[in-house]
Formats: sequence, structure tokens, C-alpha cells
Amino acid sequence: MDLAQKLEELKRRDTAAEAGGGPERRERQHKEGKMSARERIEFLLDEGTFEETDKLVTHRCSDFGMEKQKFYGDGFVTGYGRIEGRLVFVFAQDFTVFGGSLSESNAAKIVKIMDMAMKVGAPVIGLNDSGGARIQEGVMSLAGYADIFLRNTLSSGVIPQISAIMGPCAGGAVYSPAITDFILMVENTSYMFITGPDVIKTVTHEEVTKEELGGAMTHNQKSGVAHFLAHDDAECLSEIRELLSFIPSNNLEDPPRRECTDPIDRKDSALDSIVPTESNKPYDIKDVIRAVVDDGYFFEVHEHYAGNIVVGFARMNGRSVGIVANQPAILAGVLDINSSIKGARFVRFCDAFNIPLITFEDVPGFLPGVQQEHGGIIMHGAKLLYAFAEATVPKITIITRKAYGGAYCVMSSKHIRSDVNYAWPTAEIAVMGPEGAVDIVYKRELDKAKTPEDRAAARAKKIEEFKDRFANPYVAADKGFIDAVIRPQETRMKVIQALEMLQTKRDKNPPKKHGNIPL
Repeated sequence: MDLAQKLEELKRRDTAAEAGGGPERRERQHKEGKMSARERIEFLLDEGTFEETDKLVTHRCSDFGMEKQKFYGDGFVTGYGRIEGRLVFVFAQDFTVFGGSLSESNAAKIVKIMDMAMKVGAPVIGLNDSGGARIQEGVMSLAGYADIFLRNTLSSGVIPQISAIMGPCAGGAVYSPAITDFILMVENTSYMFITGPDVIKTVTHEEVTKEELGGAMTHNQKSGVAHFLAHDDAECLSEIRELLSFIPSNNLEDPPRRECTDPIDRKDSALDSIVPTESNKPYDIKDVIRAVVDDGYFFEVHEHYAGNIVVGFARMNGRSVGIVANQPAILAGVLDINSSIKGARFVRFCDAFNIPLITFEDVPGFLPGVQQEHGGIIMHGAKLLYAFAEATVPKITIITRKAYGGAYCVMSSKHIRSDVNYAWPTAEIAVMGPEGAVDIVYKRELDKAKTPEDRAAARAKKIEEFKDRFANPYVAADKGFIDAVIRPQETRMKVIQALEMLQTKRDKNPPKKHGNIPL
């Protein structure tokens, strides 16, 4: 071939690779409300920045007539590009080619970009839409999955890893997203499960739909497997871009900083009265968060799961921070198994990627009950304790109301290396609530009452005495466990000042291979 023919051949192969499974299959994707693999990448990345890798790779399988069915790219689109000017690596499974199934060849494509991402310190984003392992390739396909799992594990805590489930993700395929930092799912079009409804019906005789078993809301609300819920592909991809704006490209960098136009010394007088006078009345901790952070913008993570704790990202004077907050509007803000796991996971992510932690505390304790105890609340609650104690990033805690018992210790207390601890005047720091404490401390005295009425009156009096004496922040402040009792409306200014002071913080854990977090 002469040069013109060679260039024409290159063009033909490029065009064939970009066609994927053809227009009919692409149109089927559109009818199901899904973008094609290449459309997703184009939407996700800054315009004109995508550089594709291994575009002309084909599979090597010769069984079951597969040698007659070859597509350039082999059903996976891989490469790198930019999001808000920052380098990212991305792969997208193309469902129009062999159902996006994983082969030895396209697994190698993913491994290649993951290895490169580790070398250059850039996030990896996976856009999953696959029927699973390519059955025709047998163990070679399974080996491909294992190669990817290893990279997921080695990359964990070094570069951010984000998984978008934008179609089916079943069987062994689910374990790669499970190891990554964040999982996004799309309502009505995506699902994840180890075994599908048909297998479950055969083995356990349970009847369940794909959506009920592993749909987007199921994993966002019930299992906690997914962190974000999107209504369509476009929203999902936009959320990935937004998420990346809060996190650094790798564990050696600080998060990106944005210009802040929200005054540092802005005060919100509503905070002075946001905590109800009656300690058993709820309020929404998200109102507190929004009143304190830049421009009132809070990017919540795991919104639909374990609502009694709230986690997410915000900015303070343009700097990215991770927020962990008890939610008194749900289950009084108690810590239980699910909220402890949710909080611990988020804390460890922030610590791995140099994102300061701000904790808003209003916690009456751990949720009592046989189900919680038998479910392992001791072990799971210890995860949150471990995560906060292990974290070496700047840590600031604001106690807005209750800080009772072991939960006080767990929620980033001064005793587990929190750097700056504030309390509002409404704070109640004690071993337990006044009612329970009085029943124990003054039991003998109350039992001496001659009538039930006398006992109730004496108990009410003792409760008030206990509240005045102990259910306040001043005993803890006297001991130095609280650095300052602050006026609520000044919280924003105080936190920003503390963050500025902690900007050069250096702390480390003892040399070791790794700790043994109670899993």
C-alpha cells in the first residue's frame, strides 16, 4: 500500500472502532434512556480533551466461533482526558459489543490505564454497563477481573477511584466498584447484584425483580453500597464532575481551592436559636451546616442511607472540607450499625486524601436493642472510633447539643486527637441524659419517697439540678476537653480561623504495615 492507502486503512479501522456494535444497538441504548459509551465519555470530560488508548485491540478467543466476531476496541473504550482542566483516566463499557462483557483483552486495557494513573497520580473513573464475564473465554475472563481487583486495591488511598453504574453490573463484576471510593447509580437503568433474580428463585425460592434486588434506590437506601442516586446518565456524569471538584488528584496533593466571595466573618443569628430549648425536640443539622459553609452549599454523600448521620463535602473560605454530623431529626441522631459504618468510611476517605474534617455533634449515644447488639454494634461502632482516632488531617469538632457517653468519645473528641473542639452554650456533655443519670445516682433517695407523687416531684427537682450542674459545656471546658464555648452565630468565623491555623499541621501514626480496624 502507498501512503494514501495506509492512511485510508487507518481511517477505516478508527471508524469501525467508533461504530461499536453498530447504529441499531446504539439506538436500542437510547430507547432505554442510556447514552452510548462514547457519548458518556464526551459528556463527562472537558470538550476535546479525550485521548483514547488501545482503540484497535481485539479479543483472542477462537472458541464457539468467536474468531469470526471481532470488534476493534473489544467493547471497552479507555483513555484519558481532563475535568475542569485536571487529568483523569476513564474507561467505559460498551454494551453494544458483546453486552460489554469482560475479556482477557479489554481487561488488559483497563489494567494499563490504572497502572498509568498510579504512575502520574490521577483519578480513575469507571463507567460500568456490562453483562459480566465473557463466558466464551472462561477462566481468562475471570483472570481479567482479578487483575483489575488487584489494581483497585493497590490504588486505594493513593488515587481517587469512582465507579458509575450505568447499566447492569452483576456477578464478580460488582467487586471492582465495591473496592472503589464512590459508587453512583442511575435510577431505573442500573443494577448491581452477585446473583440475579432467576438464580435466587431457583436456590431460595424467593421472587424478586432486578430493581428490588439491586436497583439504584435499593443500594442507595437499603444496602448502602451506592453513594449517589442519579435520575439519568447526564445527571450521573455531572455528579462525578462535581465530586471531583472537592477532592485532590492523589494522596500527595491538597484538594483544589476555589475563590471565596462569602465573607469569612459572616454571622448567622438564626444559629443562636436553632437548637430547641427542650432537649428532646429535633432540628435539622443540615440547616446548621448550610449556615456555616461557603455560600450555603453542601454536597451530601450517602444521602439516602443511615440518615441519622450526615456526611459530605463543603468549602470553608474556598478550601474543601469533609463534614460529619449527627442528625437529631432522624432517630434523635443516635449512632447505630449503619451510621457508624457510613461515617467511618467517609472519615477514612478524607484522611487518605488530605481533606480536613469538621464534625457537628449532637448524639445521645448508641442505639440500644437486641438487634443492634446481635448485629455487632460493638464492632461496627468501633469502626467510627478507629477512623477518627487514626485520622491525621486537621479535625475540628463543634458540639451543638448532646454529647453523651461513649458516643461523646467516638465523635472526634479531644481525647482521640481532635485538634480544635468547640461547644455551643446549648451543649450537654455527660455520661448520659439527666433523666437516666438521676434514676441511677439518686435511686436510693428517690425510693424513700412515700408516694408516687412525691417521687415524681423529687425526681423532677433532681433532674433540674443535674441539668444545671452537669448538662452543660463548662465542666468539660474547665478540664480543657473543650477549647472554647462559642456563640453559635460565630461558628463559621471560628472554624475558618482554626483551619487557617491548622493549615501546616503535621501528624503521623506509629510505623506499621497497617492497623487492624475492626472489620
